[in-house]
This record gives sequence, C-alpha cells and structure tokens, in this order.
Amino acid sequence: MSMFKRMLASVGIGAAQVDLMLHQDEVNAGDIIDGVVRIQGGRVDQEVDDVYAFVMTRYVKEENNTRTQIETAIAKFQLVGKFTVEAEQVYEFPVSFELPAITPVTMGRTPVWIQTGLDIKEAVDPKDQDKLQVGPHEHAAIILEAMDQLGFRLREVTCDYAPGIGREIGLPFVQEFEFVPTSQFRGQLDEIEIIFFPDGNGVDLLLQIDRKARGLSGLFSEAAGMDESFVRVRYDSNEIASGTSYIAGELAELIRNYV
Repeated sequence: MSMFKRMLASVGIGAAQVDLMLHQDEVNAGDIIDGVVRIQGGRVDQEVDDVYAFVMTRYVKEENNTRTQIETAIAKFQLVGKFTVEAEQVYEFPVSFELPAITPVTMGRTPVWIQTGLDIKEAVDPKDQDKLQVGPHEHAAIILEAMDQLGFRLREVTCDYAPGIGREIGLPFVQEFEFVPTSQFRGQLDEIEIIFFPDGNGVDLLLQIDRKARGLSGLFSEAAGMDESFVRVRYDSNEIASGTSYIAGELAELIRNYV
C-alpha cells in the first residue's frame, strides 16, 4: 500500500501541498514582502529539495501580425532549504524577500503574481499562486507625479517584448508608460513614452519623444520616420529627494530641447 501511495504522490495525488500566505497583497516595487509559507504533508513522507517563490508577470510579443501573451519570471527566491515533509504533518515557515525594483506596476492589463512551489525529485512539483497589486518604485513614483504636474495624462501602460532594451535588467521585455500632453506641451507633442529603470540610488529613464508635425517640413519629417527622439537621463537619489517640482522642472527643460 505504501508503494502505491508513493506512486500516486509522484503524479500529484495525495502529495504535499504548499500555500504562501502573504501579510500584504498591495505593495510597491522594491518593497519587502513578508508572510508565511505553509506546507501540508501528503499521504507519504517526501523529500523536498527546495521551497521557492517566483515573481511572475506577463508581456506581449508581436510576431507576424500575431500578438502572444508570454509568462516570465522576474526573480526567484529560495524560501526554505532541503527537508523531509512527513506524511500528514503541517509545517509553517516565516519568509521575507524584496520585490525587485524593476517589477512592473499592475496598471492596464499587466498582472503580477507570486508562484510558490516545492521542488520534489521524480514528482510533480506542487504550486501555489498569489496575485499582487504592485505600485511604482518610490523613485519612479516621483517621475509619474512630475509628469502629472506638467500636464501629461497617462494614456496606456503595456509590457512589450524588447530584448535589446530589457537585457540590461536581465529581462526580455520592458514596461512602457505612454503619456499625452493636456496643457503646456499640447500642440507641440503627440505623446511621450517612458521606460523606468529604478534602483536604490535613483532612476534611469528612457524617453521616446514623438513631436507634433508642423507644416510641410513636419509632415515630411514624420514620413521619413524622424519624428521620434530617444533620450536617456538619470536622476540620482539626491535629485529625487529634491521633490516633484524640481523633477518636473528638469523634465520640462529636457522636453523643450526636443520640441
């Protein structure tokens, strides 16, 4: 009977189960996440090599006019090391890990979730999923506030396949924030797209500035694909600490150079 139970456990029937119970489900990128991982033993003893958690999201890849949703891991954390899960026993371990600063915000259709699992050799790995509501990293939040102060409306947020840009943060995609002007730059710009690369010491921005076509020269410029400018700028933690109005002034001066 014991061998039969082990055979069933190897395909997930009567096997150990895992459940990550987070203390919070609304966080910001860069926050520390705390919780408890609960493991319920199955019908037989099982050797667990690893208890892990992946921070997961989804991005869009467009190829041959087909848009595909692709799941990807942003980071992996070991929660518990190797141990034996005895049959019918319950184990609880406190866990804590830092959500990466580059975690996408859950705006638009972008999901973020924690996928927890048990690594059991020669068996189906039990898994658990917990959705997160993720706000921007504190350094990126200042930029968003500054754009709002300048009269830009956030129109769309998407995660798109972009390995050339994403590779510097070790990901195959980037999250783009698309803004449209509603006040001082209205009539001069079509839109601005910003990609954030925040870290503990500041934030790098990659801006795509789409100028408004003005007259025949402007129309020819757009037809030639020259209307979009790509700009990179960094604001360190001291500049960020200067506040929203300071950053808004810096951004306004930067944008004026391209309109």
